[in-house]
Amino acid sequence: MNRSTAEIVREYGPFPGADSVHGVTYDGENVWFAAGDRLIAFDPASGKTLRSIEVAAHAGTAFDGQHLFQLAEDRIQKIDPKTGRVLATIPAPGGGGSGLTWAEGTLWVGQYRDRKIYQIDPQTGAILRTIESKRFVTGVTWVDGELWHGTWEGDESDLRRVDPRTGEVLERLEMPPGVGVSGLESDGGDLFFCGGGSSGKVRTVRRPKRGSAAP
Repeated sequence: MNRSTAEIVREYGPFPGADSVHGVTYDGENVWFAAGDRLIAFDPASGKTLRSIEVAAHAGTAFDGQHLFQLAEDRIQKIDPKTGRVLATIPAPGGGGSGLTWAEGTLWVGQYRDRKIYQIDPQTGAILRTIESKRFVTGVTWVDGELWHGTWEGDESDLRRVDPRTGEVLERLEMPPGVGVSGLESDGGDLFFCGGGSSGKVRTVRRPKRGSAAP
């Protein structure tokens, strides 16, 4: 397993009216994060807040290319980002969740205390696959065929790349002491957006390049 210190590239926030940051997602242009009673979008280039949607937003957030998905206690809401309307809801696996991302036409849900990641049907909520983790799962994302999740226990937090078949940890990026990860999403390239919990911040962490250590 590769272990390294996370390279924090940038910090955003705290944001007005947002005491904490839960789930985080990226729509290709703007970053959205869950702030308890609303979803807030900001421009990652300027850090400027652009808009907010009033909706229960207690945990993970995802974007499928058209709609936002938001964990709210024991359900997942499908939201039209243009109007802010909740279009549908499905049950969250295990009665709740923490992380949320979209990949392979399905939703992936991080389950905090159960230390699990579920792949679920976005129409019905049916569980398609279960991946076991050894740590509390706080955020989950896919990029270039790699499954990553955030962890946060006590004063320690990291980003972990895991084998999607076995759950084996392949790589760890360790955050500085006291810097938590409450939500996680890739920008599709070499950066992760990480929610900072009660700090009210969103941080970007660089994803390690592949193949640079090969002979």
